[in-house]
Amino acid sequence: MLALIGIAVPVAAFIWEFVLVGRKRLGYRVQMDTPVTGEIESVFPGVLPQLRPDGTGTPPDLQDLSVVLMRIENNGATDIDNGDYAVPDAEPVGVHIHFPNRRVIGMAVTELSDDTLGDSLRPGTGIGTREDAAHRVGIIDLPKVPLNRGDHYKILAILQRSSGSGEYPPPTVRAKLKGGRVAETRSNSGRSPRLLALIGFLVAVVAIQYVVGTGTDDAPVNADCTTGKLTLVGSSAFEPAIRDAAAAYQRLCAGADFGFEFDGSERGLSRVDDEGKDNPALLAINDGPKGVGYPNLQPRTLALSLFTVIVNPGVGVRDLSVRQIRDIYAGRVDNWQLVGGPNLPVRVIHRALGSGSRETFRARVLGDEQPPAPPATSCRTILATNPPGASFCEVPVTKDMLKAVAEVPGAIGYAENTDAAKASDVQAVTIGGHSATREQVLTHTYPLWNVEYAYSNGELPADSLAAAFLRYLTDLQGKDVLRSYGNTPCTELANPTSCQPTS
Repeated sequence: MLALIGIAVPVAAFIWEFVLVGRKRLGYRVQMDTPVTGEIESVFPGVLPQLRPDGTGTPPDLQDLSVVLMRIENNGATDIDNGDYAVPDAEPVGVHIHFPNRRVIGMAVTELSDDTLGDSLRPGTGIGTREDAAHRVGIIDLPKVPLNRGDHYKILAILQRSSGSGEYPPPTVRAKLKGGRVAETRSNSGRSPRLLALIGFLVAVVAIQYVVGTGTDDAPVNADCTTGKLTLVGSSAFEPAIRDAAAAYQRLCAGADFGFEFDGSERGLSRVDDEGKDNPALLAINDGPKGVGYPNLQPRTLALSLFTVIVNPGVGVRDLSVRQIRDIYAGRVDNWQLVGGPNLPVRVIHRALGSGSRETFRARVLGDEQPPAPPATSCRTILATNPPGASFCEVPVTKDMLKAVAEVPGAIGYAENTDAAKASDVQAVTIGGHSATREQVLTHTYPLWNVEYAYSNGELPADSLAAAFLRYLTDLQGKDVLRSYGNTPCTELANPTSCQPTS
């Protein structure tokens, strides 16, 4: 990581300076700004007043004069054309030089880097002088001069104070380039703070790499690194988060080997109960408590997980109350018209019996008094026959639920919230105006959630991969993986043991 940062920062600095901001750049520098003094001691007294005779024979009163020499240059990486100046095409002027507290009484163009630049600076091209009397600013207008890379020209101006006293404010250039910038050119002599900062950063990266490389050669890759084999079974709803967490653990501990067989919560519990005795290499992940029948399975809370109701996009319904959902799953609502949708038969999709997601949906939304749903057929049969009225079907795992809801017109189902959010061909439905978020669950306004558990057959040896992986999920970096899937690690709640929202 340090090596990549050490490479990325200089490359990014180069691209920023020479490709992005420095690709097209009009620079200017004030090469001279000096007052004209010493008239009394001059060997030719009266020379200054004669700089601008007024035609009447009476010399004007020219006092407090100054001379400014400015260089206008293309110091970018590409040429600047007439169309690069950000002004209307009909406007000949592209650059304005402002002299606060001074008026311009004379000017000349000097030192052209290319004689052809003179064609763009002749009278009638937009070049001229004027005064903003209201703001006491003298102005030199310059035309939209095309400049090749490195081209420059200079402007010599004679000015007279119009207001104020003391030192003059420095001249400024007002201009704008399309896709570029205008900036004062700084001298390259001396130490650049940015360059020193970059050098210091690279030295620090090298030093840290050296310390890390020499100080950890004999240290373990990870303080809780345990090698071995671990098979994870159970809830397909929690499968993506567990897979990613296992992959992250393997990056820290290359000797850890994980297997995955997520084919339903009930099957996972049964397998650990049958095969897990004296076998710490088998863990079941379950949506909610294990229920009766598994006295030997030891639970460990992992995270508070969110679920959501989903519908086929053609349904057009974005919110359902708990009562409406119960009526739909009981068969009392057989057409979406009855809940504000189109004239479309309702197709109710359940997870198969034994599914942790189904039990979560029953416990949190349907309730214990919900009558049993009508007999189910296959979702493929419903899709092929399109029977009138409400129809019911079941699917074994989460990916089949998402696929069936997306394919069957009028379908409604439920799934783990992050999986549903990643499926672009299903529509999540809010419940009573509340969406599936951590905040809504913690304030008891969103009902469809459950606690994810890990189950082992008996206690796990402290030095087993299963125990190390559970510590990783609950106390170490694995929490970040669970959180990235919208889950709330139990250790972050007020009561980690029960993993319940605060009252």
